[in-house]
Amino acid sequence: MKKILFSLIVLTFASSLFAQTEDNVKKPALAIRVSAFDFTTARAIQVSTLGGAYSNKSWANFSDLNKSIGVQYFKGITRKVDLMINLDFARMAYPFYASSGVKDAWPSSTGLDKERIYTAIDANLNFKLLPDDYKFVPYLTAGLGVGNFATNYMAYAPVGFGLQIKAKHGSFININSSFRIEMSQLTKTHLNHGISYSFPLKLKDKKPVVLPPPPPPADTDNDGVADENDKCPTVAGLAKYAGCPIPDTDKDGVNDEQDKCPTVAGLAKYAGCPIPDTDKDGINDEEDKCPTVAGLARYNGCPIPDTDKDGVNDEIDACPTEAGISANHGCPDVQPILTQVASNLKFVTGKSYLSKKQIASLDAVIAILNKYPNVNIAIDGHTDNTGAERLNSRLSINRAKVVAKYLIKKGVNANRFTTNGFAFAKPVADNKTKAGRAQNRRDELTAIYN
Repeated sequence: MKKILFSLIVLTFASSLFAQTEDNVKKPALAIRVSAFDFTTARAIQVSTLGGAYSNKSWANFSDLNKSIGVQYFKGITRKVDLMINLDFARMAYPFYASSGVKDAWPSSTGLDKERIYTAIDANLNFKLLPDDYKFVPYLTAGLGVGNFATNYMAYAPVGFGLQIKAKHGSFININSSFRIEMSQLTKTHLNHGISYSFPLKLKDKKPVVLPPPPPPADTDNDGVADENDKCPTVAGLAKYAGCPIPDTDKDGVNDEQDKCPTVAGLAKYAGCPIPDTDKDGINDEEDKCPTVAGLARYNGCPIPDTDKDGVNDEIDACPTEAGISANHGCPDVQPILTQVASNLKFVTGKSYLSKKQIASLDAVIAILNKYPNVNIAIDGHTDNTGAERLNSRLSINRAKVVAKYLIKKGVNANRFTTNGFAFAKPVADNKTKAGRAQNRRDELTAIYN
């Protein structure tokens, strides 16, 4: 029995200890309560079931109930959990089980069958389905309790349900019903039905002890950081930097919080970073006339120019203002001129001499060789298929050499050209026709670019 009493004390103390202090948590309150103990209906439920007791109409009449009066204590633990302590007093003859032997152990003069004061106290937790803000709040309840009758203690565990109705000025009407389960040998299971009206307890507020404010700590630079914690006590700063100003690691005049390149000196207009070099050519954008294209300093950050747009830049272009080809160092391709001249170098059958008109056309070749010292030429002689190959081979070489002799005569170095004879191995037309054979008796001039 002492364990039961101890459990009640612990439950009450723990509930108070963990109580929250929010506005919608119930404040401590006392209530006046009237209730009734019903042993008859509880016994009927035990013997059959709740449905059986209802079918048999074996519930107690009002005259069979033991009326009681008492008090309740309420205190909110959370928004939806309250502590409820019931203390009830009833005048009755406690109906001990015959098997308990309590009455037989007492002399008849004690009169245990006579009515006496029965006292019951229990601590419960009410689990509310809604917070106290609502007018009607249903809840479930469970706890531990102990009753006393003529020096006999009976432990029980109440479980049940109730309805809380909000009244005025912080008061509540509580209607509840609990089934008190046997927790000791002398206890007899019973029901308890009650209604109460609570009054909030207004605890006297303690007057706070007002102490004189301590003297403010010294703050020489008035930056809100006391001198004893200020690493820069004479210069206003920020608490996050121990009272010092925002640092400027790279000393570029842009503090680190605004500097996107805090370890590299830069300019404010570039958020503390150096002047950018978008094309990564080593020339910053402010000096780079072509900031998005890599170039050279001598061209102000632009690429080497190609004035004639021939794909050969001016630094390696021998003819920077005249479109040409890379093979001729940016100068024009001379092959079309050589091809045009060669179209006039046709020969009579079996002959290797040129007419004055044909020789005059070679002046264009001399002009090319003089203008472009990097250009050499290959002179190739050809024949038709008339006659023996041995004779045509010699004839084709002679046809190439006749051109070479003229070039040498005009002062062209012999190292600037080569001569070859291919006889009739490389025809350009059909040797079966006269016209075709005339086309095959020819010299060809091919540019060799160095």
